[in-house]
Formats: sequence, structure tokens, C-alpha cells
Amino acid sequence: MTSIVAAVLGSLQIGYHTGNINAPARVIEEFFNTTWRSRHNQSIPDHSLTFLWSLSVSIKDFGALLGSLGVKGLADTFGRRNAILIVNALSVVGASLMFMSKATASFEVLILGRLIFGLFCGLVMSLNPLYIQGVSPTNLRGAFATLNQVSFASGILLGMVVGLESVLGTEKYWSLMLSLSLIPATLQYMSLPFCPESPRYLFINRGKEKEAEAALRRLRGNPEMVMKEMEEMREEAAHSETGVTVREFFRKRRYRQPIILVLIINLGSQLSGFNAIINYSTKMFAQSNFDEAKYLTLGVGAVNVAFTIVAPIIPDIRNIQVLVIFFLISAYEVGPGPISWFIAAELFDQSARPIAMAFTSMLNWGGKFLLALLFPPLLKMCGAYVYLLFMCMALIAFTYTMFRLPETKGRTFDDIAAEFRGAEGIPLHNKTTFNTFT
Repeated sequence: MTSIVAAVLGSLQIGYHTGNINAPARVIEEFFNTTWRSRHNQSIPDHSLTFLWSLSVSIKDFGALLGSLGVKGLADTFGRRNAILIVNALSVVGASLMFMSKATASFEVLILGRLIFGLFCGLVMSLNPLYIQGVSPTNLRGAFATLNQVSFASGILLGMVVGLESVLGTEKYWSLMLSLSLIPATLQYMSLPFCPESPRYLFINRGKEKEAEAALRRLRGNPEMVMKEMEEMREEAAHSETGVTVREFFRKRRYRQPIILVLIINLGSQLSGFNAIINYSTKMFAQSNFDEAKYLTLGVGAVNVAFTIVAPIIPDIRNIQVLVIFFLISAYEVGPGPISWFIAAELFDQSARPIAMAFTSMLNWGGKFLLALLFPPLLKMCGAYVYLLFMCMALIAFTYTMFRLPETKGRTFDDIAAEFRGAEGIPLHNKTTFNTFT
């Protein structure tokens, strides 16, 4: 738990900068206008302000899309834990630039800060599941993996609260508000170095069996559990290649079905419209003539956190009757929200896992970027019909996932990967005690 909490301080920062940009939108837009007026002696045109604001919101997701390209290199070269610590520096730089934007009277510095912070987002949201999956016991792997999304959702709620005009979302303090992610960044530097590296990385990627066993002893404390997991890793290592290139990843038949699953689940998750609510809920409520729109936005954040926490323990949510926008948030966080981020870590073997997580990150952040950038103009163009597009994407993802995604609960990584190794004609040993080909 200590290791996982130290790791998810990164996703807390990401959630914070996802939620804090919503409520103070008017104040920051006025900063853009004031800066423009001081340079050009006239107010910024409406279309330019709309573009700059959409760019400011979406540039983080574009940076994350770029950052995801470096996941494999960092994870395989420096290890899961050390890679998280390295990329945390990007968060520090990005938050510092956002803080300096007001003092320098430059909205370009704010946009640059969010771009650099976006690089951090793309890296850490893939590195965290890799590390969490590596240190978690099999029977708790799903619940522990969900903590990454719990931290992310908690950060969104925290950002929404701090961004209120009654807190720090004011003309005087908004730049200070944008710098508060430096606190969890510092806490991560103080805690994560004392946590063990992923035993799977040490054993399977580096061949350091003694170091892996020592790390497992620190994580488990139970000698029987340590021996059992060491044996599981030996079996997984026997079926894993020393390294998989990007080209091999997309060409091997054993990875074809998992790749399609990751593609459908992640794009279905991001293009379902969830992040349009997170990024623009204040404006959506305001346009519906709610007097205190920014406080209703807090309801979005609260439901987001609550249902991320209960996701691992609630089997059926058919009878929930809430306002439709809160229902969407709850449904998202019970399933596609947390699962889309870590499902790739369960469907691929150790050698392909970093590339799979990079692919996941690219799909997630690419979908977020497109949605954040295109939602305002699409809403103006299509009105409420834009939600029919989101509905279609959700239905496609639901249907494909229901019929094609294998259950992973309580199964070892090697057992899950064995289902897909069958695509290359490798005999599988199923639960009825005979070999088969699929």
C-alpha cells in the first residue's frame, strides 16, 4: 500500500490539473483578454479567445499523447519506480511555468506549462499501472490498480474545489492555484525512493532473481507467498521473449486480439463524452440557467470520486436513480474509467507490456485531446445531437467488450497471456485438463 500510494501521487497531480481549469475559466479568459489588450490596444476577438481557451484546455492532452511515446524506453531502461521519479520532474517544471504565467503577463507561458505537464501525464499514467501491477499480489491486483484512478478522480475533485472563486479561483490567486500540484510532487520525491522496484521488472526484464526475491520479501512478508510468486514469474519468464519491438508488437498474431480490445475499450471510453463533462461542466450547467453552476460542478467531481472507490466492490448498479449527468459519471467510473487505463497491463506478457501501456496512453490522451479541442465547436454546430455521437461510440465499445474481453480476475499474467498465445498455434492447458488449440 505504501508503494502504491507513493506512486499514485502522480495521478493525483494529473487529476488536479484536469479539474482546476474548469471553474476559473472566466477569470483565466479575462487574463488572456487583458494580456491581448496590453499588446494590441484592443480586446481579443471572440473566435480567438475561444481558440486560445480550447487550446489551453486541450494542450495538456496533446502533450500527454507525445509523452506516451517515451513509456517503453523509460520503463525498460530505468525500471518502473525510477522512471516515475524521473518524469515527476516534468510535473515540477510544468506547474512552475503555469505559476509564472501571471507574473510574466504571458498566456503563452501558461500554455507551455500545460504542454510540459501533459508530457508528464502521458508518461506517468502508463508507468503507474506498470509499477502497480508489478508490486500487487494476484488476488488484489484489480483493486490496487483501481487506486490509480481513485487518486486521479480525487485530484479532479480537489482541483474543482480549489478552483472555486470562494477558494483560489480568483483574479489574485489563480496562478497560485495552478502551482499547488508541487506539493504531491514533492511528497513523491520524499517517499517513492524508499519503495522497492517491481519484482517482475527485476526478474523478467533484468534477470536479477535475487533482487526480485528481496523486493518480494519487502512487499509480502510471507515466505510462502514469495516462493509461490517467484515460481509464477519463472513460468512467465519461460514464455516471455527478451524484448519485443514496436514492429513485432503490431505484427505478432498473439497480440492482435489484445490490441483490438485495447483500441475499442480506450477509444470507447474517451469518446463517450465523459471528459467533455469534466472539462466543460460549468459552462454546460450555466447554459442550462443554473444560478450556481460552479457548485453543481463539484457534484460531478464528488460522484466521480465516490464511484471510482466503490467500483471494485459493486457488482450491479441497475437501480441507481440520479440526475442523468451524475449517472453518466458513476457508470463511467464503475467500469471504463479505471479499467481502460490498466487492462492492457493484464492482457499482454511482460516483454510487450510497456509498449501496450504506451499504446493505451496514446489512445487515452489522443481521445481526450480530440474531445477537449472539438467539443466546443461541435456543440455549437450540432447542439444536443453531439451526444448521439458519444452514445454510438459507447454502444460499440460495450458490445465488443461484452463478447470478446476475457475475464482476468484472480488469474496470473501467464494464464491470461496463454489465451492469446493460442493464436500462434501454441498448445494451451485449459481448466478441463486437456490441451487445445484456439
